[in-house]
Amino acid sequence: MDEKRLADMRESYDRVAAEYVRRIYDELAGKPFDREALDRFAERLRGRGIVCDMGCGPGHIARYLADNGLDMVGVDLSPGMLEQAAALNPDIEFYRGNMLALEEPDNIWAGIVAFYSIIHIPRAEILAALREMRRVLKPGGLLLLAFHIGDAEGHETEMWGHEVAIHYTFYAAAEMATYLEEAGYAIEEIVEREPYAPDVEYQSRRAYLLARKV
Repeated sequence: MDEKRLADMRESYDRVAAEYVRRIYDELAGKPFDREALDRFAERLRGRGIVCDMGCGPGHIARYLADNGLDMVGVDLSPGMLEQAAALNPDIEFYRGNMLALEEPDNIWAGIVAFYSIIHIPRAEILAALREMRRVLKPGGLLLLAFHIGDAEGHETEMWGHEVAIHYTFYAAAEMATYLEEAGYAIEEIVEREPYAPDVEYQSRRAYLLARKV
């Protein structure tokens, strides 16, 4: 990903970080399917080592999984988001990172959860991102992806009254499964769901893919 696009995304999420917390941090309370998927993920990984919330934002997914017995860390590109995450979750370590070029050594994490952060990776670089996450997973480690279903590629210039420059890519579930297999994962589960009510979330169909490093 070119430096300007990275900088635009980082600065955009810095700008909206406080509002993001207000609108999104407690969203899991209204999303029983998401909680169930995270519960199953936690059950598989409890006691197996460190799990990373990749593109963690304010850390609400890391918080949920830590409360379910996982040893969590969070990685995000935005210092503003990381500041919010650390303030809200002082018992979890959060630090800056880019899923295309992680600083961690090989085979370090038992699992990675990436809820909607993968949508910021363009199709031309999706295999690179998946391979980089595979590199830092332990053998047999699990990757849980959640993302908006579709084929759109575009960018947002406004979010909650703030000027932003955020690029996104939506993926079909079968398409993402193909990328995961090419990157060296075995697919364990593919689930799709319809959106919850408009007051709960953005109106898009969602996909959840669980894959294992092989």
